[in-house]
Formats: sequence, structure tokens, C-alpha cells
Amino acid sequence: MLNEKDQIWLQGVIDKITNKMDWVSEKTQDKIPYTTIDGTYDDRSAVNPSGDEADGICWWTNGFWGGMMWLMHHETGLDKYKEIAQISEEKLDLCFQKFYGLHHDVGFMWLPTSVANYRVTGNPESRKRALHAANLLAGRFNLAGGFIRAWNDLKEGDTRGWAIIDCMLNIPLLYWASEETGDPRFKQIAMKHADTSIDAFVRPDGSVNHIVEFDPFNGGVVKTYGGQGYAEGSSWTRGQTWALYGFMMSYIHTGKDEYLQTAKRVAHYFMANIPDSGVIPVDFRQPAEPRREDDTAAAIAACALIEIAGRVGDYEKDVYLNAALKLLRTLDESRSDWTEATDAILLNGTGAYHSKTHHHAIIYGDFYFMEAIFKLKGNDLYLW
Repeated sequence: MLNEKDQIWLQGVIDKITNKMDWVSEKTQDKIPYTTIDGTYDDRSAVNPSGDEADGICWWTNGFWGGMMWLMHHETGLDKYKEIAQISEEKLDLCFQKFYGLHHDVGFMWLPTSVANYRVTGNPESRKRALHAANLLAGRFNLAGGFIRAWNDLKEGDTRGWAIIDCMLNIPLLYWASEETGDPRFKQIAMKHADTSIDAFVRPDGSVNHIVEFDPFNGGVVKTYGGQGYAEGSSWTRGQTWALYGFMMSYIHTGKDEYLQTAKRVAHYFMANIPDSGVIPVDFRQPAEPRREDDTAAAIAACALIEIAGRVGDYEKDVYLNAALKLLRTLDESRSDWTEATDAILLNGTGAYHSKTHHHAIIYGDFYFMEAIFKLKGNDLYLW
């Protein structure tokens, strides 16, 4: 439970979110944004930067804007947020037609949109969309290796055996599908992927690999890759949070204690590496210079730490809750823009350590920041 000082701060942040989303939602209602250009959200449903099928309407982050609108609908009760969320959900139908642009991130795309819509309104078309996406995700399961394949064929090489830690946040789509239909196959695939991920991705110290290559024919780990982190063997912070929150999601859906214990192991590694400033770097093992940070990792970690705090005993919950509060206060006080100068809230997201650009708005940073803040309030809409 928050003390009085924290409660006052929390309500202040909720007020700022509500005020900002009021005008940003109307300005952006026909878009599906990813980042900002000169302070204004772009539109991934209208442009295709690279010509790749997965880089336009099928871009993996295209569910988060709809998810933000469902969070706001739940918080305010205003129908305008529901209506805006449904615009982006319907636009995503084109992805099913294109097909080739879809991969394991269908969970990120249809959990915050169609599953959210169905849970709130009972819309049968949303249920159909979500089950279609769940079947696509289940179809990526590799039986020999016990993993869900991440990406489709890439120019960089053979990716048939590649899995990434990010998928831990996609598999809740499979848990939902089992819960909704009563068919155990979806849950069985999700749990098998989670079990494989414990052994292949989570290191003994609680740090996490980003990419693991398995033998797609016989199973077993071939090698690991640094992926979006600094290097192979380093500690990409958003990857840490995908594991941290992802294993908590698996615990929430299954009650399997090993998932909770794994989440806690990753959490303790993460908390031990939070700088005094509360600002999270792109990689915990990156060089001191250049100083690169990723606000999105802080926001995702806060969500997971709050979930852990709510599921452990009184003697340890404050460890996790206080860490979450430190991350969220830092984001609010020094990494957010609450003015009309930009459509986004968080300013310093980074897609990958070796990206050409750093420290810019990324839509899922705002989504998870909002989710974490509403979690603290205690009546949040859980979309996973």
C-alpha cells in the first residue's frame, strides 16, 4: 500500500496522463503511431518505411496505441477512447490478408486490441480476430526444440531456429485462447516455450540472452546472439524486462511457481543494477560512454515489479514496490514531457544499442508507463 506522499504523487501523474491523452487521442485517432516526428506522432498504418511487409501496417508495435486507448477508457469511462481503439483494431485486419508480414509478435498486436475489446465489450469479431492470431502464433511452435520461432526468413541468414526473449510477452495470447476455448493445446505450447526459455535464456545470475538459436530439426541450443544489446553475453535491459514481466505473466495464467521464482531471479538482477539516478541504460554491460538509455525498459520493469509485489508476502513486497516507484518517479520527473510540444510522454526510448538513433519517443514506452501508473492505483485493466 502506498503512503500518503506517494498517493498524492500518483494522483498527480494520473491527472497529467488524463489531460495529455484527452487532446493527443483526438489528434491521433486515425493513426497507429510508433514514434514522433518533430513532436507529432507518425502513422505506421499509412507508411511503409522500408518496403518490408512487416514495417508498415504489420509493424510489431501496432497494438500499443489501441491498448493505450483501452487503458484510458477503463480509467475515464469515456466512449471516445473505445471508439479510437476500435479504429486501429479494424485497420489491423489488413495484416491477416498480407500474412507475410506477421511473425511471433501477433501477441503484442492483438492482445491490447482485440482481446482487450472482447474482454470489455464482448465483441464477437474481436474474439475471432484474437483466436485467428493465436492460431498463427501456435503454428510457429517448433516441436523438436520446444520453442516458438521468432522471425520469418531474414536477409541476415537462416533464422529457422531463432527464438527471442520478447516472445514471453506474446504467449499470453495463447493462455487467453486456452482460457477462452477450453482447448489445452494453446496453453501447452505457451508453457513449453516458457520452460525452454528458463533453461536457454535466463543465466544463473538472472541476466538474460536476447536471441537463442536452436537446432530446428533436432532441438538443443546452437548459440546465442547479442541482438539489440551491446554484444553477445551482455545484458540488454529491455530484454531483462521482457523476461521479468513475461515470466510473471506465465505465473499469473498458470500458477506454476517456477515462473514466479524465475521472475524474481531476473528482478533481483535488474534491481541490483538500477543506477542511483534511476535512469536505465540500454544495456547494463554497455561502456560508460556513450551514455545511452532506454526509458521503455524502466516502464516495463515497473509493471513487472508491481505485479511481483502483489504476489509475495508482506515481508518482501516493499523491495519490489519501492524499486518500481523509483523507476516511475524518475520517468515522471526527468524523462517525460507533459506539454503540447510533443504527442508522446516519455522522451528517451532506444530500440537497440547499435541503432542509428537513440533517445526518442517509442509508443510502448508510454503504454507501459501508463499501465504501471494505473496498476499502482489498484484498479487497472490487465490486458495480458
